[in-house]
Amino acid sequence: MNISLNEVEATAKRATRGAGYSWGLAEEAAKATRWLCARGQNGTGALARLLQMVMADAPKQRAPTDLSGDWHSDELLCPLVTGALLSDCAIRVNSSAITMSNVAVPVLLLPFAANAARLLDTRVTIECDGIIAETDGLDLTLNGPIPDQAKHVSVHLGGRLANAVPHHTRAEPSPTDWSTLNRFAQNTYAPATEESRLRGAGAGLSDND
Repeated sequence: MNISLNEVEATAKRATRGAGYSWGLAEEAAKATRWLCARGQNGTGALARLLQMVMADAPKQRAPTDLSGDWHSDELLCPLVTGALLSDCAIRVNSSAITMSNVAVPVLLLPFAANAARLLDTRVTIECDGIIAETDGLDLTLNGPIPDQAKHVSVHLGGRLANAVPHHTRAEPSPTDWSTLNRFAQNTYAPATEESRLRGAGAGLSDND
C-alpha cells in the first residue's frame, strides 16, 4: 500500500477517536503517526498496536501518577497521554532528564520528544531500553528498532544527529495495520438513518415520471 501523509493523518485521527480517546489526543496521535511515517518509521503499525491494547477506557490509570520523579503508573503508560505531558513539560528537560517506566509502544513518544526539541530549540535524546534515538524536531537518528514495550525510557538534552533517516512524502502501511485503523475509524461515523438513506438515493420516494 502507498498512502499520502495527509490520508495517514486523517485516518489516524479518526481511528484514535474511534478507539475512545478524546479529540485532543486523537489530533496529537494523528500528528505523531504522520511524523513517524514521514521519517520512514512504521507509525501506522505503532498506532494500530496501541489502539488494540484498549487503553482509552481508563486514561488516568495510564498516565504518570507523579511528575516530580520517575514517571510511572500502576499500569503500562500510554505513549499518547505521556507524550502530551512530555510536550507540556518540555522545559524540565533543560535541568534534568525525564525518566519513565513501563511504556507501551514507546516509538510513539518520539514525535513528542521532537516537539520538545523544537520548543527548546535544541537536540533531544530518547533512550528506550538501550535503543537510542536523537532528534532536533525535524531530523531523527536511530541506532536500532524501538521495542514494542520499554521498561525504562529516558529523555534528555543532547545528540549528534549523525546519519539522520531520510524523509518520506508517503507512507507504506501494511494492509493489516491499515485495516485495523479503518476499523476503529468506523466508530466515528454516524449510523445511517432512514432520512439519510433516502437523501443518498437521489430521487428518494418522489416520482418524476
